[in-house]
Amino acid sequence: MFDKYLVTGATGFLGRVVAEELVRRKAQVHALVLHDDPYTDLLPKEVRTVIGDVCDKSSLSDFFADADSRTCVIHCAGIVSVASRPGPRLYQVNVGGTWKVLRQCMEHDVGKMVYVSSVHAIPEKPKGCIISEDCEFSPGLVDGDYAKSKAAATELVFDAAERGLNASIVFPSGIIGPGDLQGGSFTSMAKSFLSGKLPFAVCGGYDFVDVRDVARGILACSESGEPGKGYILSGCYVTIRRMLQLVGKAAKLKYRSICLPLGLARLAAPYYERRSLRERKPLFFTPYSVSVLASNGQFSHAAASERFAYQPRPIEETLGDMTAWLLNQK
Repeated sequence: MFDKYLVTGATGFLGRVVAEELVRRKAQVHALVLHDDPYTDLLPKEVRTVIGDVCDKSSLSDFFADADSRTCVIHCAGIVSVASRPGPRLYQVNVGGTWKVLRQCMEHDVGKMVYVSSVHAIPEKPKGCIISEDCEFSPGLVDGDYAKSKAAATELVFDAAERGLNASIVFPSGIIGPGDLQGGSFTSMAKSFLSGKLPFAVCGGYDFVDVRDVARGILACSESGEPGKGYILSGCYVTIRRMLQLVGKAAKLKYRSICLPLGLARLAAPYYERRSLRERKPLFFTPYSVSVLASNGQFSHAAASERFAYQPRPIEETLGDMTAWLLNQK
């Protein structure tokens, strides 16, 4: 354990679970939070909050004021988007913000830095091939603005590690589970399903992982991850049809959605995205999300399992807990 942990993105879905896990371990936690962030009060009372933005150098200087070799930085802050046109803020936060955090880490010679990237930053292999961390990282090798932004940030972290920073990277797959207040893609889909307002879903699937397992994997990586190495934190491949079946079973729901073939889904996705933006509804059915569900989602977490005994829980447990949490929400 380090003397102090600096966590960016601490009020996000994953960052909050990381902060809670650190508090359970009696660690000293400092969290960087945006001004007027509505989720700040949900952090454990033991967490010391610092108002700031990863894109703002002066606020990062305050956040890193007492950082030293006994400090671990966990960089969770980032924008996740399946939108076709996410806007410049995506790159400003995911790439520019990561670079500014890296500069502070190097200036203060922190003991460890763990960057939370994404499996989307890893170039896809043909179906039937297992995807691992042993690859080249470049925005030009992946599709979609979100994937490109995470690939570019990953390059920056690996470059900093080559210059001497003790930095490791984790690559979570699709993060799901209880507590997703911001409403990620599958959480939004599950909420619509549980309310009987999801007449259509999409055939296909991806690798999904429990947020609690990712948080523990991050902390294990902070202790045992090799400098300049990356570790996939995946769960298991599961189809959307199967996930909705498990959610329905947990909720004792007889309602079923019709799963559209991928070809038809590709035609419908642009219209549905425009309608969701117009009506200001959460985005989960977009051309990018459909392309992800049609892609190779076979990821190996063997490196993390071997290095720090990473082991994700069964998807049935995750979806059962997630459904119970959703049903308890107002």
